[in-house]
Amino acid sequence: MQRQIQKEQTREKILKAAYEEFGKNGIMATRTSDVAKAAGVSHGTVFAHFKTQEELITAVIENFGERMLNRIHELTENCVGVREVLSAHLQGIREFEDFYTRLVIEIRFLPETSRTTFISLQSGMSFHLSKALKQEIDKGKIVELPIYFVFNTWNGLINYYLSNSDLFAPKESVIATHGDELLDCFMKLIDINKI
Repeated sequence: MQRQIQKEQTREKILKAAYEEFGKNGIMATRTSDVAKAAGVSHGTVFAHFKTQEELITAVIENFGERMLNRIHELTENCVGVREVLSAHLQGIREFEDFYTRLVIEIRFLPETSRTTFISLQSGMSFHLSKALKQEIDKGKIVELPIYFVFNTWNGLINYYLSNSDLFAPKESVIATHGDELLDCFMKLIDINKI
């Protein structure tokens, strides 16, 4: 039992180090030896938990996705609105902003399994947003637009700001600096009473 707990703690330490190293140096530029050093474990220990670099990258994306989607799921189960779901999305990104920014920038260069995992994360977010959108469209609060269009427009806006962080928030958090403004402006675009 103690050995299993220690194994899980080591795995978590490796994932945390990978988030930091991927965010700082880029996902594809980070070597497993860099992650091992940052986690304070041997290089072999990384491979004991993740057989390949691709497996490590995918595990980090899955971990990130689980955290974000769990939070959003909690909110949507309590019948919250679109604003709250989008705010939770921003909070989830903010927690791992450097990593998520690198993910958005490097997604085309990542292994297929990692890209598929990222797409699953996006699909999960889209599902939860669609539930909130449907409720507010039915109540006449939100403009009736295709859900995929609303989600892709929101995602595109956030990803554009993150990808160009050097323009919008040099050496600062884009989400902390512009998140509220982006959320307010986006809500004005889809709020039926603001048109």
